[in-house]
Amino acid sequence: MVNTVPFATVFRLLVILVLLAPCHSAYAAEAFRVPVLLYHRFGATVADSMTITTPVFEAQMKYLHDNGYTVIPLRRLVDHYRGKAPAPGPKSVVIVEDDAHKSVYSEMLPVIKKYRYPVTVFTYPSAISNAKYAMTWDQMRELTKTGLVDIQSHTYWHPNFKKERKKLSQSGFNALVMTQLNKSKSRLETELGVKVDMLAWPFGIYDDYLITKATEAGYAATFTIERRHATAADSVLKLPRYLLVNGDNGKAFVQLLEGNAVKRNTVY
Repeated sequence: MVNTVPFATVFRLLVILVLLAPCHSAYAAEAFRVPVLLYHRFGATVADSMTITTPVFEAQMKYLHDNGYTVIPLRRLVDHYRGKAPAPGPKSVVIVEDDAHKSVYSEMLPVIKKYRYPVTVFTYPSAISNAKYAMTWDQMRELTKTGLVDIQSHTYWHPNFKKERKKLSQSGFNALVMTQLNKSKSRLETELGVKVDMLAWPFGIYDDYLITKATEAGYAATFTIERRHATAADSVLKLPRYLLVNGDNGKAFVQLLEGNAVKRNTVY
């Protein structure tokens, strides 16, 4: 006679497996931690709170290389949140820059070429080939041709939305927001031939209204300034980034990568 397992026993085993599945997912979510390193300017000396000296930046990149870190494209991280790619591996790191400062071309580019590190540059187009501190369109095109640099939006002229909201009517503010989002996206795509669907909020200022407008304008991911790792629990529309200063070097840089960053009150 063939022995069979009672249906009730099979059912109980299935229930147990289903109950255990969320626990496994929770563990995976807790283990998924990726620091997004945000830079602004580079130079020989610390000209302001946003400047990191080139030797410090070089040392940080060397540390990543020598200690088993993998620098992944920002889009790779975003694709995971959107269900288009697997979770980033252990010791994954993302590197981004805001403002398209001319030192990105002169100081940052040679270093990332050396290590073949992908970088996303968030740009406000009104400054390009216009402001003395910014890169030119030709330099931006050269960046994209390296295959290492992805150009994305930082609005059109980097407004302070908190201040603008106080000055304008609701309709006026809405018009400003949509112009900033749409004009930046359109200009970058036209000039550089790239797909623009990621946005870094100027000054890290955002709210639910702004996020809704960003999605209406075609942005799939937006980025804040919060001194912590991105995890699976985060929304792809509110992803945190570490705003790095020159003091984030040596031991402080290691602590940041490990998720124990020194607290700083940096004025953006």
